[in-house]
Amino acid sequence: MPLPLYLLAMAVFAMGTSEFMLAGLLPGIASDLDVSVGTASVLTSAFAIGMMVGAPLVAALARNWPSRSSLLGFVLAFAAAHAVGAITTSFPVLVATRAVAALANAGFLAVALTAAATLVPADKKGRALAVLLSGTTVATVAGVPGGSVLGTVFGWRATFWAVAALCLPAALGILKGTPAGRGKDDATGGPALRAELASLARPRLIVVMLLGALVNAATFGSFTFLAPVVTDTAGLSELWISVVLVLFGAGSFVGVTVAGRLSDRRPGLVVAVSGPLLFVGWPALAELADKPVALCTLVFVQGVLSFALGSTLITRVLYEAAEAPTMAGSYATAALNFGAAAGPAVAATTLSTEFGDLGPLWMSGLLVAVALLIAFPLRTVVAAGRSAEVLQ
Repeated sequence: MPLPLYLLAMAVFAMGTSEFMLAGLLPGIASDLDVSVGTASVLTSAFAIGMMVGAPLVAALARNWPSRSSLLGFVLAFAAAHAVGAITTSFPVLVATRAVAALANAGFLAVALTAAATLVPADKKGRALAVLLSGTTVATVAGVPGGSVLGTVFGWRATFWAVAALCLPAALGILKGTPAGRGKDDATGGPALRAELASLARPRLIVVMLLGALVNAATFGSFTFLAPVVTDTAGLSELWISVVLVLFGAGSFVGVTVAGRLSDRRPGLVVAVSGPLLFVGWPALAELADKPVALCTLVFVQGVLSFALGSTLITRVLYEAAEAPTMAGSYATAALNFGAAAGPAVAATTLSTEFGDLGPLWMSGLLVAVALLIAFPLRTVVAAGRSAEVLQ
């Protein structure tokens, strides 16, 4: 894999740390800004909505800009949003900074996903995506737990400052390692924006985007509310939140790595194996969450399955949107973040029910069940191998 791909992954690490870190910071933010944990979860939804809306919008605006300038500008805007968030004492302002950071993240990821696909041969998109997403999974392994520790010891604002600082070496890496010119599709006069948008009418593309959204909704719906499960249900100390997040992140790294090897050639196998197991895993986690060993084990397993299935579906979006070379990345980003916005919002409604802190885990199981019901009769859409796509 080419070096610029790893430099893009470095920036994704900084942004992934921010996207996931609230799972360990929500109680502290809620207490400091005098809001409930459920209200504080709006920060997660605001970020996801910003990415969902911003991905296609910013990608359309930036489709004719040089890739390096676009990526650099997005990273610096992301850093500035976190600096403002670190000093504000207003919850609405903090929500606004999350929305701005999300727009920057959306623009970066949409351009980066497209750029990653152009850096490798047409039949290696899955592996390129795995390298890019390794930035996110490493963030869940190291960045998010590290941020949780910072938040526990020094307060949640320290984590926001740390994310802003992480953006600086990422920006330098982009400046030094990413080609200054426009992509090869731009240079040769790629398809018009209207033609790229028309690809959204393809039923196969709509199906894989919907499946990706549902799986990500399940992932974020539970991940966002893991902290109270660890401390209240399992009865562990706050420092164990970081341990559980590390386990989830380690599992996600394994899942993305395995899927990167299989999603180009055997996407149907990944979906057939990980989908039903993921569906069973969320209710199992809800039933066994009061047992620390079972909690830690199942969190790791769910991390593996969630990211194996999710990254495979992202790869399918990129293949199905092959006729939209500058917008494909934004379609994948929008689908995933629609799920990331809806998941915590839907899961939060279960907190006031008889299920309490375990409600999000049951809701995640339901969301995966819906995805499986949709996928089964349309399984040929996600089972197509790379060879069929390359020949199109």
